[in-house]
Amino acid sequence: MRVHIATDHAAFELKNHLVDRLRAAGYDVVDHGAHTYEALDDYPPLIIPCAEAVAGEPGALGIVLGGSGNGEQIAANKVRGIRAALAYKPELAELARQHNDANIVALGGRMQSFDEAYAIVETFLTTPFSGDERHQRRIDQLAAYEARA
Repeated sequence: MRVHIATDHAAFELKNHLVDRLRAAGYDVVDHGAHTYEALDDYPPLIIPCAEAVAGEPGALGIVLGGSGNGEQIAANKVRGIRAALAYKPELAELARQHNDANIVALGGRMQSFDEAYAIVETFLTTPFSGDERHQRRIDQLAAYEARA
């Protein structure tokens, strides 16, 4: 599975940790940066290309990281076709995939340990969308609105 990942300075070390662990687990990881630590970098120029890559590649999933993950989730959700969910424990990542068919998970680099973050990401990447009619109906409603916007 292809996994796109991006962060700003606030989760730079976490991103590098996740890239290494995911590659060791056999994932095809595309690192959209930041590639160097820049204390004053902005997240939109890093997160939006990651989200665009996920939207442009059916079956790919994404991970966006920041201090809290909130701004990164918002930025990713500006990209047509993205359903990004903020998760701070594995259960939220699981529900985001099962019920919302989320294609990006957002995490805060300052919100959990590296091991906890990996557990959230692993849950997100391994949980399939349930396919339940009620969940698909709601996703279709969101997509119809997005197409009009």
